[in-house]
Amino acid sequence: MTAHPPAAHVSPPASAPSASTPALPVDDSDELSNTATPSGARTGEGILERIEWADVVRIAVVGLAALGAWIAGAAGTPGWAVGAVGAVVLAVGCWPLLVEAAEDLRERRMSMELSMLLAIVAAAIIGEWVTALAVTVFALCAEVLEELSMDRGRDALTDLMSFLPQTARVVGAPEAAESAESSQSSGVTEVPLDEVRPGQVIALSPGGRVPVDGVVRTGRADVDQSRITGEALPVQVGPGDRVPAGSITRGALELEVERVGEDSSYGRIVAAVRHAQSSRAPVQRLADRLAARIVYLALAAALVTFLVTRDVRATISVIIVAGACGVAAGTPLAVLAAIARAARCGAFVKDGTHLEQLSAVDTVVVDKTGTLTVGEPRVVSVRPTEAAAGEDEVLALAAAAEWNSEHPIGRAIRTEAAVRDLTVPVPDDVAYSPGAGVSARVDGRRITVGRREDQEGRDRARTRSAADDTNDATDADDAEDATDTVSSTASDFESDPEAPAATSVVEVRADGRLLGTIALADRLRQGAATAVRDLGDMGLEVLMLTGDSAASARHVAGLLGLTEEQVRADLLPTDKEEVIDSLRRAGKRVAMVGDGVNDAPALGAADVGIAMGTGTDVAREAGDVVLVGSAPADLVETVRVARRARRIIMVNFVGTVVVDVVGMIAAGLGLLGPVAAALVHVVSESAFILNSARLVPRRTRRR
Repeated sequence: MTAHPPAAHVSPPASAPSASTPALPVDDSDELSNTATPSGARTGEGILERIEWADVVRIAVVGLAALGAWIAGAAGTPGWAVGAVGAVVLAVGCWPLLVEAAEDLRERRMSMELSMLLAIVAAAIIGEWVTALAVTVFALCAEVLEELSMDRGRDALTDLMSFLPQTARVVGAPEAAESAESSQSSGVTEVPLDEVRPGQVIALSPGGRVPVDGVVRTGRADVDQSRITGEALPVQVGPGDRVPAGSITRGALELEVERVGEDSSYGRIVAAVRHAQSSRAPVQRLADRLAARIVYLALAAALVTFLVTRDVRATISVIIVAGACGVAAGTPLAVLAAIARAARCGAFVKDGTHLEQLSAVDTVVVDKTGTLTVGEPRVVSVRPTEAAAGEDEVLALAAAAEWNSEHPIGRAIRTEAAVRDLTVPVPDDVAYSPGAGVSARVDGRRITVGRREDQEGRDRARTRSAADDTNDATDADDAEDATDTVSSTASDFESDPEAPAATSVVEVRADGRLLGTIALADRLRQGAATAVRDLGDMGLEVLMLTGDSAASARHVAGLLGLTEEQVRADLLPTDKEEVIDSLRRAGKRVAMVGDGVNDAPALGAADVGIAMGTGTDVAREAGDVVLVGSAPADLVETVRVARRARRIIMVNFVGTVVVDVVGMIAAGLGLLGPVAAALVHVVSESAFILNSARLVPRRTRRR
């Protein structure tokens, strides 16, 4: 039967986010908040409630008519009487098939409805009323089964989209109270979610669903983020921590709203899923073409059968047995279910095409910083020269220069100074040079903080420059000693298997004179090494790209189990893009995983761009798939889902062709009568649809 496009049963694609974005749809099955079921949604209904009574009555009437025609024929009832009743019943029973066949004719499209209708009419013309009625029963049952299976796929997405509450409890919002229909108490007003704005504060009760992206202002609680990140274990949050929409809090919290509606992390998932529902992957178009080809093949085989055998029953059987409905309906169901399952795993796929492309990749290229590592360095070592009074002076002066820096290194230095409870001087004349570092005047001295250059020749040149500035040979010796210290620090971290990953070293100078070095280290994301190993076990080639030094890259690669051949370091954004282009020119199908602005060109150049949810907006927009929780395990699971969907679709493709070819041969040889052919048609179609339905994620119990 013709597969009904999912878009016909869901909301239209989301429009661009705006401040007035309406609240996302919700369902009323949860007692935690006041909600309403979106129109057309039937989430939570049982199978019997989903079946249209008109379909049940139609099947029952046609089935009883088939039984009556058989009994009447055995009793010797005149054929004209059986035919008169049979024609009326067929007109009623075949009405859904007739409607779909007429639509297919208008669109000049061959379908199974049209071929099945031809077979039923042919059987009726030759007086095979029992056969015509029985085949109609089977066809109607197949239609119901197809619709129920598609409902399962749509339910998985409806369940996803219907989770957020429609209202939020805003703290101290008198302007909102005017339009609020709910009661106001203790300075808290319950208002519609589409009236909540960034900057407002909302109150959450234990067990409540978080309707917005926000930052905790007061309170501490365990938060279940499994719907967003796929992580089953709750996360403890407190003041200053971010909480995404779609989470469930186990304690009372007050959140300052950052993003609401489709601007929120959960809203982005919903918007992407809505878009994916309305799109058609290339494999779906291939399935439609295959279904049409099978219908043409069946008609041609029927013609040959009639010309050779002159057996009308065998001819009709050939038409009936060919069932391409399984692949036509099963393919969009598999794509739909896979997108829903990926969303449950903490990833959302923006289009069915990207899901198909992801299933076919053979190479995964991963950015290092912020993707395989957390991207939040911390100070692990402070090494002063003889020109400094000690570690505390080096760290305090560096923290003063970095007092207003939002760079991760600057924040790490300030954090370490606070941990050591150091007195940080107030800087003047702060200047920031992109890629070079910061400088500021502190206590009358020009303090500069910047990364050391990795090439030994540049280090020596800078050393000589420092010596010239001071006109002191001793200073030059101190600077050279410091350079040796820097190199030693980097090598120490590189050789230590227990050391944190991604070591960086910055130099702290006063009026050009080297005071010391600060070593910082990032750490691997939890599960990064396991994810890399799992990708390799799946037969995928894994490469790591980074703009960091070769030493840092080698260190991370060692922790991940990657070889030097799998690492590319010292890369600019254009270099990363060129690596992707070269792999594709070599015939590779490439997925790129990144998080930053510098990764955007590579994400766009890859066959599939996968962005980390904690990354920049630019990266998320450039990505075809977004890992909301940024967990490497989510990447592995998403690839597995895509591959599983492809395997299921291929099984349906091959199975449909084999069953139909064998069935048409058997029918042409007279081994299958029309009723048996209809039974084979329905059973095979059901098997392939149910095979696709295995991808549909199970509904989770609302807590």
